[in-house]
Amino acid sequence: MLIKFFKKFTSLKKEREELLAKAKAEAQTITFKAQEDARKIATGAIEVEKRLAHREEQIEEKDNQVIREKQSVQDLKNNVESIKKDLEIKKDQMLQKLEKISALTKDQAKDLLLRGWEDKLKGEVAKKIKAAEEEVKLTADDKAKQILVDAIRYGAIDYVSEYTLSVINLPNEDYKGRIIGKEGRNIRAFEIATGVDVDLEEEKVIKLSSFDAIRREVARMSLERLIKDGRIQPERIEEIVKKTREEVDKIIFKAGEELAHSVSVYNLPTELTQLLGRFKYRYSYGQNMIAHTLEETRIGVALAHELHLDVNLVKLGCLFHDIGKVVTDKEGSHIDLGVEVLKKNRFPQKVIDCVASHHEDVPFTSLEAVVVYIADAVSGGRPGARHEDFGEYLKRIKTIEDIAKTKKGVKEAYALQAGRELRVIVKPDEITDDEALVTAEKIREELEQKFEVFPGQIKVTVIRETRAEATTKI
Repeated sequence: MLIKFFKKFTSLKKEREELLAKAKAEAQTITFKAQEDARKIATGAIEVEKRLAHREEQIEEKDNQVIREKQSVQDLKNNVESIKKDLEIKKDQMLQKLEKISALTKDQAKDLLLRGWEDKLKGEVAKKIKAAEEEVKLTADDKAKQILVDAIRYGAIDYVSEYTLSVINLPNEDYKGRIIGKEGRNIRAFEIATGVDVDLEEEKVIKLSSFDAIRREVARMSLERLIKDGRIQPERIEEIVKKTREEVDKIIFKAGEELAHSVSVYNLPTELTQLLGRFKYRYSYGQNMIAHTLEETRIGVALAHELHLDVNLVKLGCLFHDIGKVVTDKEGSHIDLGVEVLKKNRFPQKVIDCVASHHEDVPFTSLEAVVVYIADAVSGGRPGARHEDFGEYLKRIKTIEDIAKTKKGVKEAYALQAGRELRVIVKPDEITDDEALVTAEKIREELEQKFEVFPGQIKVTVIRETRAEATTKI
């Protein structure tokens, strides 16, 4: 037992000595490494101190150099000031000597010199001014013509005049009998529903005539659909005509939108877009209103660019200058109606002034208004653009219809056959048969008073039609 303990003690002692020796060796290694690191750090610090000292020397040298340069500049400035003072003194001395010699002060000498040059140059300046005036007179007209020609060139568009007739080709002659109907009821219903005059005289051709292009277009589309559909009867005619009118309204809106977009005008109120679209079926002395408006706007914009005016103002003035011509629910000149429409839609006063003065009814308020007037005159006045007789014809036909529409109980009035027949549709619940006869006589008398001279006679036909309708629940 004692021996085992002794052996174990000896083993632990030996192990302790080995650990001590190992720890001493590691401590010595760490000490050597720490000393080496300290030596390196000290060496690095010495190098940094040397570099800092050298840098400070360089900075100090540069500071000294800057100070020397500043001093040099100051010396130069002092020298310049000294030289300037010397020059001023010498200048004053010379002026004093000159005044003594000439017996004139400095201001007197200056005035004398300027007067001499003025007298010398007066004749030459007058010649230059006269030559410039002559050049302006010679070139002004040519320049104005060139600007106007360029504007017209920009506004030139393809143009085809349309009048009051639409032609429909039939597959065969048998269709005419179906269109006429039993005892003429189909053709009568068609003419009443559309307000156009139907001509069946030519073979395989039907001609639709009306001074109102919208009515004529509704009639043309409706008749083509009826022929294609095959069911030609009064009820079907009224149904097709109603649907066609709705479609034509969409076509009109689309045309107005395209017109506005073609001149880069966007986001207009729906009412104005619809009115602009009516230009598609409106003619002014034979000139289509869309063609005229587009042409005039392009001319006006080109002129505005050349003259450096407000292009947007001219563009809007040209686009809306004739908007009053398609306002049909109010009385008045197209200028007054156009101004009212623009005021209603809160357009700027400058645009309204352009519309108000485009026929010189009121004085021009701006150069832009003058350009709108010129562009309108150029577009409407060029050869072949308009036909005066046609414009007067439209006014006469519209007057005939308006006379009938003023009478009590009148629902619609259509002037047919170039104004030689006036077909008046009255409301059966407001007008009796006897009153219909009286209405016809009143219209005849007023037409005779209105038109003292008229090519031919005007036949007045008053139509009073009563219908009874009932619909089953099944």
